[in-house]
Amino acid sequence: YHFRDGRGPDGAAPPNNWQSVFGGPAWTRLPDGQWYLHLFAPEQPDLNWQHPEVQAEFEDVLRFWFSRGVDGFRIDVAHGLVKDPALPDLPPRGGTDAPGAEEQADHPYWNRDDVHAIYRAWRRVADEFPGDRSFVAEAWADTPDRLAAYVRPEGLHTAFNFDFLMTSWDPTALREVIDRSLGTLGSVGAPATWVLSNHDVVRHSSRFGRTVAKKWVANEPYRPEGPLDLELGVRRARAAALLMLSLPGGAYVYQGEELGLAEVEDLPEDVLQDPIWERSGHTDPGRDGCRVPIPWSGHSAPYGFSPEDATGEPWLPQPAHWKDLSVAAQTGDPASMLELYRRALHLRRDHPALGEGDLTWLDAPAGVLAYRREPGFGCVVNLSPEPYALPAHEAVLLASGPVEDGRLAPDHAVWLAM
Repeated sequence: YHFRDGRGPDGAAPPNNWQSVFGGPAWTRLPDGQWYLHLFAPEQPDLNWQHPEVQAEFEDVLRFWFSRGVDGFRIDVAHGLVKDPALPDLPPRGGTDAPGAEEQADHPYWNRDDVHAIYRAWRRVADEFPGDRSFVAEAWADTPDRLAAYVRPEGLHTAFNFDFLMTSWDPTALREVIDRSLGTLGSVGAPATWVLSNHDVVRHSSRFGRTVAKKWVANEPYRPEGPLDLELGVRRARAAALLMLSLPGGAYVYQGEELGLAEVEDLPEDVLQDPIWERSGHTDPGRDGCRVPIPWSGHSAPYGFSPEDATGEPWLPQPAHWKDLSVAAQTGDPASMLELYRRALHLRRDHPALGEGDLTWLDAPAGVLAYRREPGFGCVVNLSPEPYALPAHEAVLLASGPVEDGRLAPDHAVWLAM
């Protein structure tokens, strides 16, 4: 671990000014007077990855599980293993010309180049075993170029594409991030990946249901602004699902998005569980709104999440209206989000144009994204305020909403046989 003497004549001040991601100082003092580093909770001390015994121990852990047949590992905070040995202070923030800590090119604990030597060693361990063994990196990188460094041929296999996740419902921004992702990841021979939501961010049906677009900085919490139009957000979420699931590469689906769940933004303060809530002095509600247990069946909480004879409630309360969004309620309803995802995943698996491959953009007016994938597949997403006349096609394979007279309504998407 990282142990350091404190600053000041009696060592009572932390070794530097780093703050925990969960709020408060990133250092806790021990009875012997030294301090230890934890970029997250005090119960999660950061390992010192410059120590060879730490690296050897983890390679043993990998071999232990690979030898038992596991397919791979998801690496949490993959961008945060290595720290600058000098543990320097972060610069002060503020002013238009002063970059935030997360925007530094040589950050003392995020995305340091030395981290890639660790992952190259892990890749060599994975390659010792037969069959497909995969690593998935949760690496918050502010550009696709930084992300590509994690998935070079001798490195990790895939990484969540948070650059795509952090893009607002804007046609220009979406096309740019798609092109950048395909170009930079393809340049190192890695598959692109796509993700719309996860356990750390506001669900995309709630993000897209706002008219206020915010700049979202890597390693910074995203808090939506403006009133929520949930009908708009769900409509856009349906279109976004067809966009994501038809792009080249891999796609990650976060539990509940296939049900159209929105962020639970009105959780009572006395039920909040995220350590961010306590560590921030009750100023940041944290991430519990996207972590409420999903509804499976029934007309009241816990909606089949717990056994029928369970006496306790789930750790976070479920909204009453979720009875209409449960798996049971949506199954068989052709207009439901769940059946949209099921049909999309079925087509994605069976259509020869989907999965790996190339993408060719089609001419389209501003506000419309349209592309072909061979053989014979097209996707059109209308982010403009006007209906769009679809290009020539043989059939509609799947649409996020009704397609009338060959025109695609605003905030809708369609898959075409071309």
